[in-house]
Formats: sequence, structure tokens, C-alpha cells
Amino acid sequence: MNIKKSILLRVRLAFLVMVIFAGAILYRIAHVQFVDGDKWRQKAQDINLQYRKVSATRGNIYSSDGSLLATSLPFYRVVLDPGIADEELYRSGIDSLARNLSAFYKDKSAASYKRIINDARIDGRRYLVLNRKQIGYQEKQMMSSWPIFRNGRMGGGVIFEKVEKRYRPFKNLAGRTVGFLNEDRYGAGIEYSFNGYLEGKNGEALFQKIAGGTWKPVHDAEDIRPEDGYDIVTTIDINIQDVAESALLRQLMNKDAEYGCVVVMEVETGHIKAIANLEKKDNGSGYGEYYNYAVGEQGLTEPGSTFKLLSMLALLEEGKVNLKDTVDTGDGVYKFYNQTMRDAKYGGYGKLTIRQAFEKSSNVAISRLVDEHFGVDPAKYLSYVEEVGLDKPLGFQIKGEGIPYFKDPKDKKNWYGTTLPWMSIGYELKVAPIQTLTLYNAVANGGKVVKPMIVQRIQKGNHVEEEYDTEILRRSIASESTIKQLQSLLEGVVENGTAKNISNSEYKIAGKTGTAQKLVNGRYTKKYYTSFAGYFPADEPKYSMIIVIDSPKGFNAYGGDVSAPVFKEIADKIYAQDLKLNRDEAKPVPPAPQLSQVVFPYIQAGMADELQMICNKFGISNHYDGAERWVKSAVVNRSINWRPNKVDSPLVPDVSGMTLRDALYVLENKGLRVSYSGEGRVKRQSIQAGSNVPKGGTIRIELS
Repeated sequence: MNIKKSILLRVRLAFLVMVIFAGAILYRIAHVQFVDGDKWRQKAQDINLQYRKVSATRGNIYSSDGSLLATSLPFYRVVLDPGIADEELYRSGIDSLARNLSAFYKDKSAASYKRIINDARIDGRRYLVLNRKQIGYQEKQMMSSWPIFRNGRMGGGVIFEKVEKRYRPFKNLAGRTVGFLNEDRYGAGIEYSFNGYLEGKNGEALFQKIAGGTWKPVHDAEDIRPEDGYDIVTTIDINIQDVAESALLRQLMNKDAEYGCVVVMEVETGHIKAIANLEKKDNGSGYGEYYNYAVGEQGLTEPGSTFKLLSMLALLEEGKVNLKDTVDTGDGVYKFYNQTMRDAKYGGYGKLTIRQAFEKSSNVAISRLVDEHFGVDPAKYLSYVEEVGLDKPLGFQIKGEGIPYFKDPKDKKNWYGTTLPWMSIGYELKVAPIQTLTLYNAVANGGKVVKPMIVQRIQKGNHVEEEYDTEILRRSIASESTIKQLQSLLEGVVENGTAKNISNSEYKIAGKTGTAQKLVNGRYTKKYYTSFAGYFPADEPKYSMIIVIDSPKGFNAYGGDVSAPVFKEIADKIYAQDLKLNRDEAKPVPPAPQLSQVVFPYIQAGMADELQMICNKFGISNHYDGAERWVKSAVVNRSINWRPNKVDSPLVPDVSGMTLRDALYVLENKGLRVSYSGEGRVKRQSIQAGSNVPKGGTIRIELS
């Protein structure tokens, strides 16, 4: 009995202890739930729930005909949580995974990748960036079949972090003009100058932290959807841009020059149709586009003889000279105070008419005329610089325009007796090529100064946020008589003067050559800044253009021999492409054949991100303002508009236009059994979209 009592006592004590322990647990649960509940709920929310930034999709940049110059495409960064995979999976797959990573990235050996992953697994790291290189969608699909990776995020720990990357369908075409914007928000070109429109507005959404340290979105009423950026439509013509870059590159390589630039502009509108900047790479292996010399501060330089057009404008407008008047250039050497002016021709030109002096680009003739008529009042000469608008920046749409430099006659420290003669032929001043071109464009435009522009509108879908019209800066820079005489002089340069090597019978070119010695360390050298500025066709000007080639090497390194041929090559190709310019009026143009109406686009419905990626890849203009995953297409003004297709509602979805794969996915997720016939895309569905979903029902779809 004593043994029995002893056992019962022990059992009762054990039971009592368990009751007390259970009571303590219940008490603690109640205390945590009701007394400290708010505290711990807030802590859990702070740790596992956060409002995080949702990036907006950056807007596209288009050429004038709607071709994509820049867009955002989805890319992926490969991240691994090494601790997710179980031991058996990890041991069986790590060697193969390391070999695949090494073969793909080609930056580390397989042993190095294995060591990095092993160390991270041992240290308990939950987030390991395997490589900073971003991969595309096809590469992501390939990697998803690799050992360990094939088990996905939850089984293998692989995370493909989606990042958007700027993509240019035409590669480096107009590269510096399109520009860039880096992570520090520093950049250049349109990407930088119009970033306020392109970047859109980031949103904010509630995210929950899940296994692997990653965050998934939690739909919440307080979410703020991102507003995608606006699209920028430029004035760039991709065909003219391609012609300009190719012609410039050939001449730069032929002359082993330091850099060059081209600007092509429509005379009447000021629309920039092409702007190219190429300079020699540091290693001398070729040329690339690294700086906008046509517009920027580093492009400011002494233009040389192209500035003589301004001198002739001032002389003619003041009534100081007549083109038939003569001027004696002597042996081509003339002394102004302590400085000697020389003509390019050894021995000089002797006596010339003023027309001939301009056509042959006589330094002595032009500088003597300007000094004679404006020497006592140089401010009067500079008033014509102001009248044309060359003394100030144009306010070009791309940030970073250079500020012109002209000496002030009132500044006795910098103004010398030789300043005006040298200024009259393009020295002791600085202007950017686009500013010089504006002067020539004004002469082509009958005296009207239009502001060069490269962006014509900002839009999102069919909504135009802002449109830029041609801006007239000055109604006229001179009288009609003076403008006609200047036009005649510029035509004469090509027909009889320093650019007669580019004269042709197909159409007339008007322009002026420029050759300026380069100032290095305060001394003029035998290196030259060569240029040609002008317009065509001369009788009905449509395009103006400036060509600059810096420091060409070899014999005859002058504007007429170096830059003028590039002008003609580009003009010839534009003339051949532009039917309005080279149309033979004697032969009636047959009417264009009527094309049969086609269904466009063939892509009709599907997932928004996939369809946008496909269109962007092939340079098809497309727009989407919503946040629905599934969309349908509509064509508006040669562009695809993606419209929401609300397949996530509790009703039967509209699957017309979808591929069979997408239709099966959408319908089966509604609990419907699907039967189908045909191939292609869904043409009909047996249950009308918007109907209630019949429980366990069957829907038949026809594909065509």
C-alpha cells in the first residue's frame, strides 16, 4: 500500500505541476493578447509590413516619324538566398550551378562562385548578389532551368529582381542628343534636360516581408499608384541622322581629325533633323559620341571665315559698300597696327570686287572694309551682332548651351586697335556651331530668325501635355535688299569661290567655308578648325546645315576641302530621299497604290508587361496608363494603346484576341473547364464576357 500511495502522490504532484504550467501559459497568452496586444501588433507590422517605393516607368523618346529612340525594357539582377535550398538539393546542385554561372558571366572561375555561395550559406546571409550584370528575359528563362535555380524562389532561393533599363533600338544613333541620366541624376541630352517629364512620379505600396528577405506587395486601399513618365517626341529624322553620322565619320577617319559635328535644320520651322558629334577615342582606336560640340560650352570657338557673313550684313545694311565696288588686297599681306593680316593665297589676289572678295574669302579685303567703315565706331558693328542675336544663347531645349563671347569696345583692357579687323573675319570671339547656323538659316529664311528646336511635343498616349511651336526670335535681321544680296554672295561662294568643288547641276547650294587657326596656349598654331555653313536648295531653301571638323591632318586642311564635301554628301542623300525636292515636274507622279486594309497590330490581347516588352523590342510605339495586368490593344495614330482588360473580376472574362496559352490560364483560374478548336488567337467564346461564372461549367473557345 505504501508503494501505491507513493505512486499516486507523485502522479498528483506531476498533474498539479502541469496544471499550474498550463495555467501560466494561458495567463501569458491572455496578457500578450489583451494587455500587450497593441504593442506587439505594432512591432510585427513595423518589422514585416512597410510602405515602399514603387518606381514609375520612364517615358519613351521618339523620332519625328514615331520611331523609338529610347525606351525602358525589363531586365533582371540575379540574387540568391543560399540558405533556402535543403542540404540534399544544395549538395547535388552547387557544382553544376557554379559551372553555369562561370560559363555565363565569364568573370570568375566555377571554384570562385562555389566558394562565394558556400561562405554565404555558412554565414547565414539571406541576400547574395551573384553578379551586378543585368540579364534579359530570355537569359532569365534559361537560368531558371539551372540546378537549384529550377526549384524557384521558395525551393532554391533564387530571386530575379526586375529592374528597368534604357534601351535604344537604333543603338548609338543620336547617342549624345538622346543623352543619359545616371544614378546620381547627372546626365546630358534629352534624357537629362526633360527628366522632369520622362521620370514620371513614383508610387507607394504596402509590402510584406516573406521568406528569403524579399518583399511582396499587399493590396491596400492606401496604395499610391505610380504615374508613368511622359513620352518625348523629337524633331529628329532617323534617316537624315544616319546619313549625317556616316558622312561625318568617314571624313574624320580620312583626315585623322580630332572631332567633328553636324547640324541639319529645317529652314522654315527650325526643326533639328540631325545633330551628330563624333570625337577621337582616348586610345585612338576610333570615334565615339561623348560631348555635344554643336551646342555645348566646349564647342565654343573662333569660327573663322563663316563669320564674314555677319560682316557683309553690317556693311551692306549700313549702305557702306556695293558688291561691284573694288578693294585692293595687294600681295595678300596687310598690317593693322603691330599685327599682320594675311590671305590664304600666297602672293594675294590683287584688286577684287567686294563680291569676289567674299567668294574667295579674302581676309585682307573684309577686315580692311570693316575697319574702314566701323573703326571709329566699333559698337555700331557689334549692334548687328546683337540684332542677329549672336551675342546671347538661343535658349536651346537641351541644357548646356554655350554662352557666346564677344569683346566689349568699352573694355579698354581687352579691346585693341586690332580687335575689330580680326573679329570681322571670325577671330577674338567665340560662338557655338548651332549659333552660327542660326545666322545662315535666317538668311535662307528671308531674314527671319527662328529658334532651333529638337523637341516638338510631350505626350502620354493621346494626351498632349505640352506642344512646342516654331518660335520666331526676330522678324528680320536686315532689309529685303540686303538679304537678297547675302543670298547671292553665298551662292557665288559655291559657284565661283572657295566651295566650287561642291557645285552641281541637280540643285543649288549656298554657303560659306571657314578655316580658323587654333589658339593653343595663347599662340596660333598650324592646326585648323574647318567648317562649312549653308543651305539648299538655294533657290527654295528647305534645309540649312553646318559642318565642323577640328584639326584635320594632311594636305589642304581647309574648310572647302574638308568640311564642304561632307555638306554635299549629306545634302545629296537628303535631296535623293526627299521626293518634294527632286520631283521632276515634267513627269506627273503616279498616285500611290491603295493598300488593302490590314489588321494591326496582330498582338491583340495579353499580359501588359509581356506585350510592352515585345513592342519595345521591335520599336513599335505603344502606350499604357493603367495598372491592370491584362490588356487589349487599340490603334491610335500609328501607335498601340493598351486598354485594361479586367479579367480578375468575378465575372467571365473577355479572352478574345488572346493566345491559347493566355486564354487557358485566365479561364481555368475562374474554375471553368475549357475546350477549344482551331489555332491562332481566340475569335469567339461560348459564354459571353461579363456573365456570371457557372460553377463547374465548360466554356468553348474558337481560335482563328
